[in-house]
Amino acid sequence: MSEWRRHSPVLQFKIIPVTLFDQNCTLLWCDESGQAAIVDPGGDVDRILTGIREVGAKPVKILLTHGHVDHVGGVAEIAERLDLPIEGPHRDDDFLLTSLPLQCRTFGVPQVRPFTTGRWLEDGDIVELGALALEVIHCPGHTPGHIVFFDRVSRLAQVGDVLFQGSIGRTDFPRGNHQDLLRSIRQRLFPLGDDVSFIPGHGPMSSFGIERRSNPFVRDPIA
Repeated sequence: MSEWRRHSPVLQFKIIPVTLFDQNCTLLWCDESGQAAIVDPGGDVDRILTGIREVGAKPVKILLTHGHVDHVGGVAEIAERLDLPIEGPHRDDDFLLTSLPLQCRTFGVPQVRPFTTGRWLEDGDIVELGALALEVIHCPGHTPGHIVFFDRVSRLAQVGDVLFQGSIGRTDFPRGNHQDLLRSIRQRLFPLGDDVSFIPGHGPMSSFGIERRSNPFVRDPIA
């Protein structure tokens, strides 16, 4: 089932779970312009396109948090069908994008079409989406090139597989690093504020405050 919520007068989002991995593809759009970004289209392309039609937004780009196949499996097809540019992730995930055939064999999923991103994103970059300005935060650990998209006005972050409700991203994949992941969460995400809600790559939404207080992997010692 798709989940559709209004988060603010400007930034809107719709979460569309896809693939056997129940990965959260997210449609972000500006309600002033109707311009939308498709974040991490991991597969089930027709389901994603149906979700776009349901909200009536106009996709103008694809955004990627990182290069794992469950997050990028539908990119090539959607980019071609809708004639969309691709932005992200950080260039340190280039090895993952070029190894998509190997990823498919490793995880036992059908082969997906390869693609190249049109814009590597760096820490501090801004992604424009109509009236929105999404900040790019480099958060290595789950993968070396993982990035997070943050809208400071609406206090919403798209965190991919960095942080989950009650858990954190895996670091046992190639070039994962557990200590880097903990630093990314504690030093790059939590300082943004307890009031920030986040959309993870899998599972339900939460907030940085809730996870800082209760997540057993990264909670404050005092909490």
